[in-house]
Amino acid sequence: MRVAIAGAGNVGRSIAQELIDKGHQVMLIERAPTAIRPERVPDAEWVLADACEVSSLTDAELDTCDVVVAATGDDKVNLVVSLLAKTEFAVNRVVARVNRAENEWLFTEQWGVDVSVSKPRLMAALVEEAVSVGDLVRLMSFRQGQANLVEITLPDGGPHVGKPVRDVPLPHDTALVSIVRGKRVLVPSPDDPVEAGDELVFVCVPEVEPEVRRVILGAVKQP
Repeated sequence: MRVAIAGAGNVGRSIAQELIDKGHQVMLIERAPTAIRPERVPDAEWVLADACEVSSLTDAELDTCDVVVAATGDDKVNLVVSLLAKTEFAVNRVVARVNRAENEWLFTEQWGVDVSVSKPRLMAALVEEAVSVGDLVRLMSFRQGQANLVEITLPDGGPHVGKPVRDVPLPHDTALVSIVRGKRVLVPSPDDPVEAGDELVFVCVPEVEPEVRRVILGAVKQP
């Protein structure tokens, strides 16, 4: 997969290295000459250009990329990059970084964004995830909220503690994708039992979140 990342700051470089380690081709686009440091991610293609300029993106052959990541520290830049990537270069998937929580509402399909990642929201969700037992915590949204990644930490006394996954009657449009048990991450099979203290990670549509909570927690009292 070929990926273009706009912004070669700490975030952009970290994403680039992670993707390269997984075998992908990465192009880092940066407009500040002082930020061009190829030695920091030597296996990436480095481009000195303004990612908000159509001509620069044309020269960089953005239309050959499968994914564009708008990872700068400026929300306005990330929106422009996302819109150009989608409308001018028909990039299949655009991921955009949201720096300020009050700007989240802008990062939609109308601006070319397929997936937005909000640092403030993600940090708040991780705080909730760390302290919330017996409640549903939304970790991330996909496709502008059409599906969500949610987590429930199973308390003692949950209705399905000790039962295998196959006996948990999940609602439609819901998938249990992982069980975090202590230091282990499990890909659940139908025969795996769920245990008190398990962090159950689901992908589901927003409409069924209350039903997921009801099924998993039953009548367990919220703390």
